[in-house]
Amino acid sequence: MQNLSTLWATRGDWFTSYGREQSIKDYILLTNQLLWKRQGSFFVSAILAALYFDPISIFACYVFVILTEVLDELLGSKSKTWDGRDPVVGRQILKRIALNTVASGLAISVFIINIAVQQEASAGHFTPLFFLFSASVFAAMYNSQMMGILILRLSIYGFAFLYISLLDVFRYRPPLSSHIWLEFFTIIFVLYFISDISLKFYLGYQERREQMNLIQEENEHTKDALEVKSRFLATVSHELRTPLTSIIGSLELINNDKLGLLPLGLKPLISIATRNGKRLAVLIEDLLDMQKLEAGEVVFHLKPINANDLVYEAIKATSGYASKLGIYVTTEPCEEACQITGDHNRLIQVMANLLSNALKFSYEGGTVKVRVENLGGRIRISVQDEGLGIPNGAKDCVFGKFSQVDSSDVRKAGGTGLGLNISKQIVERHNATIDYVSALGVGSTFFIEFDQLTNESRPSANLEPLVKSA
Repeated sequence: MQNLSTLWATRGDWFTSYGREQSIKDYILLTNQLLWKRQGSFFVSAILAALYFDPISIFACYVFVILTEVLDELLGSKSKTWDGRDPVVGRQILKRIALNTVASGLAISVFIINIAVQQEASAGHFTPLFFLFSASVFAAMYNSQMMGILILRLSIYGFAFLYISLLDVFRYRPPLSSHIWLEFFTIIFVLYFISDISLKFYLGYQERREQMNLIQEENEHTKDALEVKSRFLATVSHELRTPLTSIIGSLELINNDKLGLLPLGLKPLISIATRNGKRLAVLIEDLLDMQKLEAGEVVFHLKPINANDLVYEAIKATSGYASKLGIYVTTEPCEEACQITGDHNRLIQVMANLLSNALKFSYEGGTVKVRVENLGGRIRISVQDEGLGIPNGAKDCVFGKFSQVDSSDVRKAGGTGLGLNISKQIVERHNATIDYVSALGVGSTFFIEFDQLTNESRPSANLEPLVKSA
């Protein structure tokens, strides 16, 4: 009773426009996908039956089965152009499905009944009944999208079952103890079994479709939330950046005595405010970059780049920071061809992030090594530091958003926790990879690997081993 009440509830849902549209599309799609599987089964059945019964009548019935398959194929081609919005076309397709179902069900039933008629009572009707049972189970499994169509097909098969079961009863009028009656009662049980599994397949399909609808709704809600988040970040970041730039500029003017001499007690406070303002500006820039990358709004201008020159420029840009921290930066340029394809400004951003991280997490007097290598068709740029190292299993944290391996209040270096995530997105847009190897107490090596750009010039000769010191 519970299954029946659920069935009626789901039937009511099926008659809604969206339910009908989706059911029709699912039905036709699956029907076309299983075309050759059904044809293979019918062909093998026809060959097997033709070996033991009249081949002319067998193949004549088989031709009608093929014709109904052609009708399904034509219907599938027509329904591809239906976008689900025109209810008139939808009703026409539904009507065609019903007519095709009647034609197909009758053709298959006639094909199987023809075999049963040619059998003697002593042989039983195992072969035609098995063929009919297989067709019914196939329908229950793969026609469960629309209960009305499924009932129509199974009703035709049910009449075929009853006809075959009563064929010998009317032929021979056997006593109740005869195996003919046993076969009849067995068929009644089989009909119940087919009805039960058909209902279960139908309810299972309805449940899966309801789950898919919920997933779709959640997906739409998630997209809307992401869109709101992106607009919020963009708006807030833009609104903060302009006044913050003015504030930082004003603080620097005051701190540099451009507006008059400051009392000695105020200078440290102004310096702290300036540093924090710059940190906030970096956070805003990172937020804008992250939002643009996720929204696909960043345009990459890919050009040939010499990896040695890229490293040289990045080191030069961070040399002041290295000197301030008292850390040495050394380079090992590649002596072979090391041309890559990339967006120069974005790759400089990635290199600057890797270098600044290596410098931040190194000790004063330590060394950061930058190496360019040609690994047989792959160009690797690596940045090695002598810092604390990264514990095992921290990769998600390293490349995650707003996350740092050392997230404590007393961590050595600050930051937004977005730099490596942004760098990873930029690198992946270049069809390249970024990763690291690390050992606690020894240090970490971050590296980027690009496909080598072939048929290009040798690396420029203006880069020599460089040492920047404090």
